[in-house]
Amino acid sequence: MRKILISALLAAAALHANCALALDSNSTPVVVTPLASRTTTASGQPITLPQKNVQVLVSTYDIAVGATLPVHRHPFPRYAYVEAGTLKVTNVETGNSNTYKTGDFIIEMIGQWHQATNIGDGPVKLLVIDQVEEGAKNTELRQ
Repeated sequence: MRKILISALLAAAALHANCALALDSNSTPVVVTPLASRTTTASGQPITLPQKNVQVLVSTYDIAVGATLPVHRHPFPRYAYVEAGTLKVTNVETGNSNTYKTGDFIIEMIGQWHQATNIGDGPVKLLVIDQVEEGAKNTELRQ
């Protein structure tokens, strides 16, 4: 009985080692490319999350060449990945601007008035992720 138990343990160890090697080999078809790691927004604010009933909203935006979004702000965190194009975002309170291109990740300012303009020669395509209190909207337009 003891020999069977030892044989089973050795077989399991050998199988585990072979699986670990397979996962570590170059044949695994998954490549992870980090895009961003930040603790502050585009304007230097600490990222703060909703305090209750968090809801995640995911949207795509297509912004035509030359288009300018109205002045707006976000009461909750908003993140955007630029899939295509060139977008200039201006904080209208400070006058500071940032330009984002294909492959950039944006952590938008929270509670500060800003607007964005497509300054490229093709449409801007964004993947946008909002974290809001459930049922809330994350864009307020300036009146």
